Amino acid sequence: MKKIIYFLFLSVVIVACRNGKDKASADVQENLQAKQMLQGIWLDADEGVPSFRAKGDSIFYPDTISQPARFRIVADTLMIEGAYLVKYPIVRQSAHLFEFVNQNGETIKLVKSEDADDLHFFRMNRHVTLNQNKVIKRDSIVVLGSERYHLYVQVNPTTYKVVKPTYNDEGVEVDNVYYDNTIHLAVFNGASKVYSQDFKKQDFKLFVPEAYLRQSILSDITLVKADTDGFHHRAQLCIPDSPSSYVVEVLVSAKGKMTMKVME
Repeated sequence: MKKIIYFLFLSVVIVACRNGKDKASADVQENLQAKQMLQGIWLDADEGVPSFRAKGDSIFYPDTISQPARFRIVADTLMIEGAYLVKYPIVRQSAHLFEFVNQNGETIKLVKSEDADDLHFFRMNRHVTLNQNKVIKRDSIVVLGSERYHLYVQVNPTTYKVVKPTYNDEGVEVDNVYYDNTIHLAVFNGASKVYSQDFKKQDFKLFVPEAYLRQSILSDITLVKADTDGFHHRAQLCIPDSPSSYVVEVLVSAKGKMTMKVME
């Protein structure tokens, strides 16, 4: 009976920790001995390639886009806190062996590295961008009727982070970070400014699902055609490392009125 009461109490404490209501309890329940044993670089037991490095409260990954994540070990569960809190049951752990179950239900076997040279896998520059990391300018001259228009597009890389959760080779969820753009679009009739606006991806939230928009990057805005309705542009929002994208038409009339719609 005492064991049942104890486990019920432990479950309540863990639930409270998940909800962020009792941080002190989270520290009490953390398995500090297991956390200490996890410190170091861990290799895939079969391939011998680095899987991750545990240092202090953080786990680091050996690639340029997966961001470090905070981790805890509570009871027999490895908890990694990235964009989401993900839990991995620990099958076996010792000073030189670590086995856990990944998101696919597969048991992953890791061994601790004893080679100091493996540290170089975790010293790479982590600033990797999807865009060209430079300003891109485009100028177009368009004659509409008897009027001559100058269209100007400038793609500006930013430091705005876009986090895309994905899975590494061990089936562990990691957060890949990319950087978004802002894009300036302007239309001039001679020296007179007809239209000017800086676009961010949030400007397209009425046309792109929220979950997609959160992981996407405003890649580019390009001129498609000009007709009596105005100047038709294609705005492309892409998810990094994915073939999917949303294309939104940005139409600017000769009088400077802007409208949008999703392009088929």
